[in-house]
Amino acid sequence: MKTTNTSSALAGLRPSVIIVGGGPTGLATALELGLRSISCLLIEREARGGHAPRAKTTHVRTRELLRRWNLADALAQASPFGIDYPTNVHFVTRLNGYPLARFDNAMNGAPQRDERYSEHGQWIPQYKLESVLRERLLAVDCVTVANGCEFVSFEQDDMAVQVTVKAVDTGEEHVIEADYLVGADGARSTVRDAIGAQMEGRYGLSRNYNIIFSAPGLADAHRHGPGIMYWQVNPDVPSVIGPMDQGDLWFFMPLGLPPEKMFTDQEALDLIKRSTGIDLPYQILSSDLWVASRLLADKYREGRVFLAGDACHLHPPYGGFGMNMGVADGVDLGWKIAAALQGWGGPALLDSYEAERRLIHEIVLDEAEGNHSTQPGTLFRNGIETEGAEGEAIRREVSDLIAQTKPREFYTLGIVLGLRYRRSPVIPDDGTEADWRLSLDYTPSAAPGSLAPHAWLADGSSLYDHFGAGFTLLAFGGVDTREAEVDAGKSGIPLKVVTIDESKVAALYEQRLVLIRPDQHVAWRGDIWPANDVLAYVAGLSSLSEDTAATKVSAE
Repeated sequence: MKTTNTSSALAGLRPSVIIVGGGPTGLATALELGLRSISCLLIEREARGGHAPRAKTTHVRTRELLRRWNLADALAQASPFGIDYPTNVHFVTRLNGYPLARFDNAMNGAPQRDERYSEHGQWIPQYKLESVLRERLLAVDCVTVANGCEFVSFEQDDMAVQVTVKAVDTGEEHVIEADYLVGADGARSTVRDAIGAQMEGRYGLSRNYNIIFSAPGLADAHRHGPGIMYWQVNPDVPSVIGPMDQGDLWFFMPLGLPPEKMFTDQEALDLIKRSTGIDLPYQILSSDLWVASRLLADKYREGRVFLAGDACHLHPPYGGFGMNMGVADGVDLGWKIAAALQGWGGPALLDSYEAERRLIHEIVLDEAEGNHSTQPGTLFRNGIETEGAEGEAIRREVSDLIAQTKPREFYTLGIVLGLRYRRSPVIPDDGTEADWRLSLDYTPSAAPGSLAPHAWLADGSSLYDHFGAGFTLLAFGGVDTREAEVDAGKSGIPLKVVTIDESKVAALYEQRLVLIRPDQHVAWRGDIWPANDVLAYVAGLSSLSEDTAATKVSAE
């Protein structure tokens, strides 16, 4: 990776892809492309870092994607309290008050090996995740990062996109040509505005603060035990609070504020003391307002220009989906653009980006909005802090309500791993698509569009580690794969054949041949390789042939 803070260094560049935005989505897109030898220019207006991340939860699936880049161990090493720190979520009246409920191993953060996935979840500030991604980019020669530069406008034709980029400090502008432009520039996306996309949905579900503060001794000043979040249910300051980083760094979020309210640092300190019931020498490090909304762009693409991450979807952070969805967007879009540029991905593959991701985003937005409906303020009941039998009865009532409403926010594998790409132009339906139903409990499925079921093999390795950078054909029961290899050779589509002779894995996949995409989702499966080239279809190079249609009908 080459880094520049001088706009004159942009003169003469001709990258294949320009990425606007250096957050997790932009970094993931650049990594996915760069590791496939696609030249990229990533432009970032602001210096990244600081104290105030929104995201702190890295889901199981995101760490699996980092594992594809050999980064899961690096992220584990960056964990502020050690990878074994319990990802427990506590509901309390106050930090010095009564316990109400506890969710152990929230977000599947325990590092013990689990058959269902190759990587556990992790609680870590977003700025540390970004640092790990940027460090990895340093070794990718075909990626250039331009700090202090901003997107101005673009023009495009059938062959390329011309992007005007401006240096923030000098105002100097450059027009840079590329094959594609990706807007990963967040909620206030200027690329989104440039393609005329509109955010549709509900703005202003709630108004909240995000306060980062130094809290020496706070971790030892309460009796609830270690955790990543403490939901405080009291009449004074309904809020969420928790440890964030080394050096006694904590976050504090007073929730559901009135529209006109703003806080000084002194007022924020008073809120922390009142909400926790613990008076310590706190110091405010940063404070900012955030508004929870449910918004989705009416389009993700205009010709050679794409949107990803918060630029095309926004939702409340309940369940920790936002940053994780952005990374997944970057991976999905990255491998598809790379395939198009390298000649083995067709127009339908690029069309599939919005077709596949939009349905996923809609489900996650619904889930996050539903989680948002139960907050500390809505859980509060008069008398919750009363001593004696009366208070105990009220606390039991609230505890029961928490048990009914909040598990789906903290145990999310059905959403994180169980969502299925449907109505895709590059995934043939084998007759099971209509039967798919959202479930909070993750049940692995090898149906086309699903995430490939994970397994630990007999030699101790993860099945995922054997997948190739292109398509992977899993072969069970000694089935002949020569026709598939011939088809791959004819079309130039990268294909790795992996023969598996383990009955437990074969049982997960159900059929003898299963074609896996570069993003580890199932593209096709069957007991025999079809007479037509199914590879050309899943790579977006051709439409369904009569042979494939016949195979689909017979499967139904």
